Amino acid sequence: MSDTPWHVYIVRCKDESLYTGIAKELEARIAQHNVGAGAKYTRSRRPVCLVYSETVLGRGAALRREHEIKRMPSASKRRLVEQARCESR
Repeated sequence: MSDTPWHVYIVRCKDESLYTGIAKELEARIAQHNVGAGAKYTRSRRPVCLVYSETVLGRGAALRREHEIKRMPSASKRRLVEQARCESR
């Protein structure tokens, strides 16, 4: 089991859609999305804004959590984002 920290993140795209991904270097990954070098989905929906992130240990755990979030209904993802926003105040 790897103890390397990975980030599971959600960005809000210009069209208000949400994109979920994983990264070892979160800031660098968000920058990649914003220059068009990130996921194909976000290339035509720039700029993106980070709205949620959590840290997990290991790539496997990050992939499992990403999959879990991606399977959530849109309303649940938006609640997750809103809860994180309120907690950060």
